[in-house]
Amino acid sequence: MPNNSTKILLSTTLMTGILIAISSNSWFGAWMGLEINLLSFIPLMLTYNNVYTTEASMKYFIVQALASSTLLFMMVMSSLSESIFSLSKDTFVSITIMTPLMMKSGAAPLHWWFPSVMEGLSWNNCILLMTVQSVAPLMLISYQLNINLFSATFIMMSVITGSIGGFNQTSLRKIMTYSSINHTGWMLSAMLVSENLWIMYFTIYSMLTTTVVAIIKPFNTSFVNQVMMINEKMKLMKFMMFMSLLSLGGLPPFLGFLPKWMVIQSMMMNNMGLMMTIMVIMSIVTLYYYLRMCYSSFMILHDEVKWAKKTFTNNKKNTRSTTLASVSMLGLTLCTMAFNVS
Repeated sequence: MPNNSTKILLSTTLMTGILIAISSNSWFGAWMGLEINLLSFIPLMLTYNNVYTTEASMKYFIVQALASSTLLFMMVMSSLSESIFSLSKDTFVSITIMTPLMMKSGAAPLHWWFPSVMEGLSWNNCILLMTVQSVAPLMLISYQLNINLFSATFIMMSVITGSIGGFNQTSLRKIMTYSSINHTGWMLSAMLVSENLWIMYFTIYSMLTTTVVAIIKPFNTSFVNQVMMINEKMKLMKFMMFMSLLSLGGLPPFLGFLPKWMVIQSMMMNNMGLMMTIMVIMSIVTLYYYLRMCYSSFMILHDEVKWAKKTFTNNKKNTRSTTLASVSMLGLTLCTMAFNVS
């Protein structure tokens, strides 16, 4: 929870901007909601004890302002031929309006700003950028997305970029960024087959991302090689972190597999077998760079450094992280049991 009145005010206006954008009956109202959301998030990004937040907030502002001005220009252009209060299904209008929204959500190939901005943020702001800030653009995209070459290009580019981009990264923030881009591709594909499936996918993805960050944050871990510096007495937290990462990657026994399973089944029923095959292959690549983080700790015999070990003793946060990780590990089993009982 924000610890002062300014952050509480900005958090309130941030959520208000999202609600205005997704509940508006015109594109102009949606644009206003996006602007309120942007101007509320910029001050939240700034942290006095981190010199990189100024650069990150400037990059984020420039990119989002460019996307917003482009969206406003496209709205004015489309209003010359039709009412601005309509949500037209015309292909050209849909493409021109969705392009800046894709940039706002960080979908490839308009993702170039995402990794560098994430690298300069605190973990709390990383959670907001990967989850909350994607709600309004994705909801507006879902109003216009249809099965065509444009949507297929963004889905394939997002899935492939998210998988290949994180392949050789050592920064945990960049790994989480490319994972978010990959999941954005899956959410866009879920929009094609169901109006509610992508919301379920986004909810589970947000919970898993929050779980991973909640476990990583107390140890001030930023790079893969620092994972080994976690105190050996914290075996439970290490186990929970690695299981949550595998769940985020979509390994079948865990909750993260459930939304991907439903998307795969829905796409097969809609004759999208080729696209689905590529997405599953790229998902396996994503799972590889999660396994790379966990592999050495899974070994019975492995080296642990004897310096820079930090013991995490906050029992309240420890319990919270353990509860979230338990949901991600046992969620699929509980859902299956609930369906079978009903």
